[in-house]
Amino acid sequence: MVDRAKNRVTGVLLAGGLSRRMGGGDKCLRDLAGKPMLAHIIERLQPQVGAMVINANGDPARFAQFGLDVVPDTIEGFAGPLAGVLAGMRWSATHAPEARWIVTVSTDAPFLPLDLTERFLAAVSDARTIALAASGGDVHPVIGLWPVALADDLEEQLKAGVRKVLHWTDRHFTVVVEFPFLQLHGRMIDPFFNANTPEELDEARTLIESRSP
Repeated sequence: MVDRAKNRVTGVLLAGGLSRRMGGGDKCLRDLAGKPMLAHIIERLQPQVGAMVINANGDPARFAQFGLDVVPDTIEGFAGPLAGVLAGMRWSATHAPEARWIVTVSTDAPFLPLDLTERFLAAVSDARTIALAASGGDVHPVIGLWPVALADDLEEQLKAGVRKVLHWTDRHFTVVVEFPFLQLHGRMIDPFFNANTPEELDEARTLIESRSP
């Protein structure tokens, strides 16, 4: 992707979850093939965006090794992924004002498509269109392209109690972009495979050595 297109999008790594199924802590910092799972995700997303930021609550120093700004939710009480979307929008508006969108990814998905942002941008009609990822017919509401121009509306809705992503996106023009499965070790793997549990993390370790774009 050319630099001009990349600079229209800020990458936001959503690391604000509570990771209950992984036993707590930051699952994105768990080892995956010799480095933190988050490092794999950064490597796949960074070439696709201009600026990049981590959305996480608590002590930001635990992410110091990645050299990225860490922005907490601006809505209190672990309000879910939409709070991370809003935090990313606000950070981007200040630190990357040329960006018209942010692209959010979950930080437990180490096989993210290398053309995620490119395909999102090709699908949106204007700078007020939301794009959400899908695979195998399932929508992944946490992985999306979000217009920074909708930040005020999102903040208003969060303060009004909206928490489910699709409840908010239904207020706006939204397109769903389907991504194909990947073939790894002779298996078809969801590009948005989530390592949510220790067993899934072990599965990702088995697959990662043969990972291909």
